[in-house]
Amino acid sequence: MKKGKMPLEGVRILDIGTAVAGPFGPTMLSDFGAEVIKVELPGSGDLLRNIAPMYEGKSLFWAVEARNKKSITLDLRQPKGQELLKRLVRISDVVVENFQPGTLERWDLGYEALKEVNEKIILVRVSGYGQDGPYKDKPGYDRIGQAVAGLINVTGYPEHPPVKAGFAVCDYMTGIMNALATMIALYYRDINKDGKGQWADISLYETIFRVSEFTTSQYDKLGIIRNRTGNRHPAASPGDAYLTKDEKWVVILVPSDTMFKRLIKAMGRDELIDDPRFKDPVKRVENADAINGIVADWIRQYTMLEIRDILDAAEVPVAPIYNIKDIFEDPHYQARQDIIEVEDSRIGKVKMQGVFPRLSLTPGQVYRSAPALGEHNEEIYGELLGLSQEEIGRLQEEKII
Repeated sequence: MKKGKMPLEGVRILDIGTAVAGPFGPTMLSDFGAEVIKVELPGSGDLLRNIAPMYEGKSLFWAVEARNKKSITLDLRQPKGQELLKRLVRISDVVVENFQPGTLERWDLGYEALKEVNEKIILVRVSGYGQDGPYKDKPGYDRIGQAVAGLINVTGYPEHPPVKAGFAVCDYMTGIMNALATMIALYYRDINKDGKGQWADISLYETIFRVSEFTTSQYDKLGIIRNRTGNRHPAASPGDAYLTKDEKWVVILVPSDTMFKRLIKAMGRDELIDDPRFKDPVKRVENADAINGIVADWIRQYTMLEIRDILDAAEVPVAPIYNIKDIFEDPHYQARQDIIEVEDSRIGKVKMQGVFPRLSLTPGQVYRSAPALGEHNEEIYGELLGLSQEEIGRLQEEKII
């Protein structure tokens, strides 16, 4: 149950997408009170419902990423299903989709069709390559976006094949981008007298391309193609993953002269400040093998906790490389309540990531567990749209809902 009024109460979002890149934006906004109606295909539902890991036959992925949402079933491929969606659009603020471009138009549910029903509607369109361009009809998934945006090319070690990121960063960041686009469009609509909605075009590859640091201007002005450097930073050294005495891994990064002086003082190697190989950041990057080797040998003498304490005291950025067990046990995570426990109606108590970002006056919360397929059909079709039990029954028989 919700505790108090939330900042996005009154905003209704129709989430007609699948998996993560489309639906994660609405998930984030539901954490802050938006009413998100998850529209799913009758019988099968969203892809995430059947993705491992499973607990007692239920997806833990779904439990996390469908929290706070309501679920209805609706076949958008059928004319009656399309008409029902338009009725919902009349009383909604936002529609989020991630079908291949042109799909909604074939179903008479494109932006122009929805605008005729509700000129204030905002349509957020998520796809692999965007709504236009020569690649628009190509399917796209997380690792496809990572590849085309150049992320996989710079991930891993130069002597090994390129590798994808460990998490679905492209999908999740695209979800964040679609939440951002939603809020921008809502703000513009609601502060302007015309009160008009608009569409937003969000692609997987452009999300990652936008955060690709300086690679574009570096190639433009210097002709340099950035490639894999392992754990090392292309513009700062020393910086790597280092093995400790107790066989744990830590990372450090020393980007400035001030930070370098702190490090060598903590190491008891003041003579390195006069070594011409390490006199400035550029030289340290040029001689990264040498300085990283010196740091690695020093760190290997200490346990993870010892090296963390030494470098914390010296104000040098250092962190252990955590797995999820380490995260569960970490006191900082515990103090900030980053892991919360939710009573899920289907799998019982389950721990998951808490609400983020944190706001002082209008914090978010998890107030509803991930829904069963079509759990809110009666509420949405009956109470919200005013359909009779007989009408709902006929729609079920016809497999429209």
